[in-house]
Amino acid sequence: MSTKGRDRTYRIGELAERIGVTTRTIRYYEEIGLLATSARNEGKQRLYRESDVLRLQELLRLRDLLGLSLDELTALAEAEQARAALRDQWHDDTSDSEKAKIVMAAIPLVERQLKLVQARQRRLTAFRKELSNRLNMLRLRLDELQQG
Repeated sequence: MSTKGRDRTYRIGELAERIGVTTRTIRYYEEIGLLATSARNEGKQRLYRESDVLRLQELLRLRDLLGLSLDELTALAEAEQARAALRDQWHDDTSDSEKAKIVMAAIPLVERQLKLVQARQRRLTAFRKELSNRLNMLRLRLDELQQG
C-alpha cells in the first residue's frame, strides 16, 4: 500500500472507516456498478484510490441529500459518467461542429438529472406542506385546550 498523497490506496476496511459506511455497502455499490475496484493486491484484496474515495463520497452525498433510491442514484451516476466522457471529448476536439454534437448529447443527460432532482423536490415540498398543516392543527388544538 502506497502512502504518498494521490498514490495512496485503501483496503476496503480502510475505505469504509474513512467514509463512514460498512464494507457491505461498498461491496454492494460495486455489485450494482456504482463503484469499481481500482485494483487488487497480491492477496486479492480490493484496493481503492483517492478517486474512488471521492466518487463514493459524492454518491453518498447525493443519496443522502436527495434521498435517492439506488435505482435513482444509479441513473444519476450513469448520466454523470456520460457527461464526464463528453467533457473529455470536448477537450480532445476543437471543431465547432463536433463541440455542437457534444453539447447536444449533454443536454438530455442534464435534463435526466434535473428530472430526478425535481421529482425529489416535489415530494419534499408535499411532505413539508403536510408537516406544516399538522403543526398548524396542533397549535390550534393547543390554543383551544388552553382557552377552554
